[in-house]
Amino acid sequence: MNREELSEGLPFGASDAGDNGRYREGRKVTWVSIAVNVVLTAMQVLVGLWAHSQALVADAMHTLSDVFADFFVLYANRKGAEAADAEHPYGHARYETAASLVLGLLLMATGAGILISAVERLQNLDSAPKIGVAAVWAAVFTLVGKETLFRYMLAVGERLRSPMLIANAWHARADALSSLVVAVGVGGALLGFAFADAVAAIVVGAMIVKTGAEFAWTAMRELIDTGVDAEEVERIRNTIRATPGVIGLHELRTRRMAQKVLVDAHIQVDAYISVSEGHWIGEEVRRRVLAAHEDVIDLLVHVDPEEDFHLPVAGAPATRLPAREALIRHLRTILGDDGTLKFDEVRLHYLRQRVEAEVFLSPDAVLDSAQVVGMRQRLAAQLPDDPYFRKIALICTIAPN
Repeated sequence: MNREELSEGLPFGASDAGDNGRYREGRKVTWVSIAVNVVLTAMQVLVGLWAHSQALVADAMHTLSDVFADFFVLYANRKGAEAADAEHPYGHARYETAASLVLGLLLMATGAGILISAVERLQNLDSAPKIGVAAVWAAVFTLVGKETLFRYMLAVGERLRSPMLIANAWHARADALSSLVVAVGVGGALLGFAFADAVAAIVVGAMIVKTGAEFAWTAMRELIDTGVDAEEVERIRNTIRATPGVIGLHELRTRRMAQKVLVDAHIQVDAYISVSEGHWIGEEVRRRVLAAHEDVIDLLVHVDPEEDFHLPVAGAPATRLPAREALIRHLRTILGDDGTLKFDEVRLHYLRQRVEAEVFLSPDAVLDSAQVVGMRQRLAAQLPDDPYFRKIALICTIAPN
């Protein structure tokens, strides 16, 4: 497949208008997230320090981590939109997956830091200063801002079908929930429960760790080539089996590439059709799967003339059989040829670790009945114990009696 065909059939990179638009929308929503998070971080830090709220300051650090994460998302979004090249023949879509993994790890580290700090505060409640009422209003304002940001980012991420943008949106939702906990904790502290602020910080930290672990695990599953769910595999399997000319399907493997899916399939076709017809059937399988399954970005089809589970390595050729030239020499020996037979064409079929041959003699090679009978007798005597050939069909002109 040349580069033009790759660009036309496999939208891996930003080679078409759709991918460029996807990149632009992803960049826009991320810049919006950065702007909102910068404003909220500054507000939370200032109010949290002034009002002596550890939960609010912890939430500010969480928000600050969002800013760094958003810059990383911008970079990954740009790289992921790049077209395939020599070093990345499948494109750069897994930059998004790597970004999701980093976001998850960043969340886990942030949450762990908050937990440690909150536990230390619980151990020193007597020396902790009183919480200011401004912390409640700051927490409520943060909650509203982050929930609005979440809904906006999730809508864009689902429309673009971008796991990275969706992960970043749920990151904002985790922030909104943590701000709700902070508001409750700060309110409790103002009502006289001194431990409430620290407890709120602990809850926030635990939520952040859990969310980060989920994102990291999802990204890790993709990076280690975990297949798509069983239902989608079965739908792809049914599409392949319904293709005319396919008489078997004995291997089907899938793996994700960011928001898309790559598929490998071994199909079985009639063993005696031409190579070109087998190739056509394989291309028809690929066309049908790409048309019926929008998540599938490419399908690699391996065409087999038979089920190959019996081979030493599933899918491997029968390597114990010799190459064509050696088989033809052995064929002449079986036929008792002294060098006078002229082969016009020899078709070899490598099946079940043996060979079936169709031998077309030259039109000017006319055999008499005695020669034909002699060849048949030799074949009947030698083929049952022959190490290579199972069947030999001889097509020739027989002289009239």
